[in-house]
Amino acid sequence: MPIICAKNICFRYAAKPVLEEVSFALEAAQIVAMIGPNGSGKTTLLKMLNATLFPNSGQVLIEGQDTRHWPRQAIARTVAIVPQESPAIFPFFAEEIVLMGRFPYLRSLAFEDKKDYRIVQDVMARTDSLSFAHRRFNELSAGERQRVLIARALAQEPKILLLDESTVFLDLKHQAQFLSLLRELSRKQHLTVVFVTHDLNLAAQNADRILLLYNGKKYAIGTPADILTARNIKEVYDVDVGIDPNPHNGSPRVTLMT
Repeated sequence: MPIICAKNICFRYAAKPVLEEVSFALEAAQIVAMIGPNGSGKTTLLKMLNATLFPNSGQVLIEGQDTRHWPRQAIARTVAIVPQESPAIFPFFAEEIVLMGRFPYLRSLAFEDKKDYRIVQDVMARTDSLSFAHRRFNELSAGERQRVLIARALAQEPKILLLDESTVFLDLKHQAQFLSLLRELSRKQHLTVVFVTHDLNLAAQNADRILLLYNGKKYAIGTPADILTARNIKEVYDVDVGIDPNPHNGSPRVTLMT
């Protein structure tokens, strides 16, 4: 059974249609890139997978269950999301932000225990954010804040991790470390990852499958080699590109023809 299944999703903001008849299924432990031009519905679809939005028609199923019928706490134990931008947050310490990821596991009126703090220490170490655990979140750089938010999502111990352009503010070193961590978690802990990106080469090198959206519809879904073709990119992005094999791993490499 697929861990994520979208069935004929339609969604609109007021009179503006955003998604139309979008259907796909994703297997557990896959890394999936979601790509498409601005306004194609990527962030809206990600919010539906996190059950912060619900389709006007159609269904989103997580582990075979309609997200409309899940309690919020149960969703938060299964799905974690790292948003595109961090909202204004009170000046908590970075460690306190990450500790918020343990909230779905706390009993009513209970405090965090040693296990919660151990998990927080582990995910902050793995995201290279432990060195500023006791600095104020609002005093951190954009890249440091993003690493804290990624750590918070991992502290939820989710089965599904959703990322909305979450590598944008990371420098090359931390981007490489984070993508390596995602592959490790996918392989060893069967974590399913769905990430939105505009970087087609990043998608090609790191995704098992790519979902291409265009004008609110699913244009195609498949392997990077299936999706990242000169014809598809011309049709969707209206640009000419050259495609050749990446010398490192053979994945498609996209070059703009300017």
